[in-house]
Amino acid sequence: MPATPGAQRRSVLSDGVGATAPDRLQREAEFHDEAFASNSREATGKYYATARAAKAHYHEQILAGARDRTILEYGCGKGSAAFQLAASGAHVTGIDISAVGIREAQGRGRALGLEAQLQFRQMNAEVLDFNADSFDLVCGSGILHHLDIARAVAEIVRVLRPGGEAIFFEPLGHNPIINLYRRLTPAMRSADEQPLSMTDLDRITNCFDGAQVSFFGLFTLLAAPLRPASDSKVLRVLEAVDRVVLRRSMLQRHAWIAVIRLTQG
Repeated sequence: MPATPGAQRRSVLSDGVGATAPDRLQREAEFHDEAFASNSREATGKYYATARAAKAHYHEQILAGARDRTILEYGCGKGSAAFQLAASGAHVTGIDISAVGIREAQGRGRALGLEAQLQFRQMNAEVLDFNADSFDLVCGSGILHHLDIARAVAEIVRVLRPGGEAIFFEPLGHNPIINLYRRLTPAMRSADEQPLSMTDLDRITNCFDGAQVSFFGLFTLLAAPLRPASDSKVLRVLEAVDRVVLRRSMLQRHAWIAVIRLTQG
């Protein structure tokens, strides 16, 4: 008898998982299947205009020198950075735990005529189905905080080539305003995700030969209730304030977002 879609998904999530808590992986897959299917990420995008500077910095980092690089992106869907990377001449593999996200990404890749530069696969990021030294760059936006940090980072180190780098855009978990918002909107997040702590950042960066962490989103949070446009003068002023104050290490833990750049060898 042919396997049902649910059974197929359980097989994908369980293969090679070992002790990585299949129930947690199943919950993550179901949450993200629903998020992609309902377009809830697009619906909430207007609340994240204050993250503009962080997102721009992340994209600038991953697109720099993208041509001819072999890149692994964590997290797929229609909004994936894989399409920009492929259009810049990179060879990109995108992975996601959500079968719906993979289908959306594949459809957009075909529509853009980028199939020769792109492939998308449903996969558990804690147990990657790639050989060692496979990629020049591993990147992802809002992904690591859904994963077991130790397992995920070990896999990133394994699949990166000597001289490779990993770049991630991740939320932090210390700001009381953001934490209040998270408590008031639990449906926007999966049950198992945990924004990164400063201890998590140390654990991640200590696994690499070099690391640079840029912090964003402190005073810009004051503009969030206004849902500012991308060209908002208020937002530009607050971004300038953040660039100054977030140079101070004692304030960095209260930032909303970290862009993490890691180098190997």
